[in-house]
Amino acid sequence: MKKFLFLILICFAQNVSSQTIKKDDVLIIDEPNNTPPPQGAIPNDDNNIYNTAGIDVKPEFPGGQEAFYKFFKQNYRITTDNLKGKIYVTFIIEKDGSLTDIKILRDIGHQTGAEAIRILRKSPKWSPGIQNNKQVRVLYSLPITIN
Repeated sequence: MKKFLFLILICFAQNVSSQTIKKDDVLIIDEPNNTPPPQGAIPNDDNNIYNTAGIDVKPEFPGGQEAFYKFFKQNYRITTDNLKGKIYVTFIIEKDGSLTDIKILRDIGHQTGAEAIRILRKSPKWSPGIQNNKQVRVLYSLPITIN
């Protein structure tokens, strides 16, 4: 019982001391901006990063997944014989469709990860993900097979 009362006393003391306002402190609030947003515009202040599983419209490479793999194959430069395997890559598709924060989770060596990053930086803008009729940032994971 003593421990419980001591715990309540500590919580009460913290609550009282954290909500005191000194007389010298001045709280300044910005003046409200009464200009309405342009008609038809939906303000998009959401900078959260969403997963592809939880959004309404998933981001997509222009032309679809097959077009992406074709683009990747055309731009791939490493010509090491008998090099086979998968490269696992993640990146963020921004609201404007650009790719950022490109990371290689697993590669097969011989600079394949660096080459994948080079190609992804060179890729055209993707169509962004949409959640609640707003474009959002999406974390995208992609396996790339090298034959």
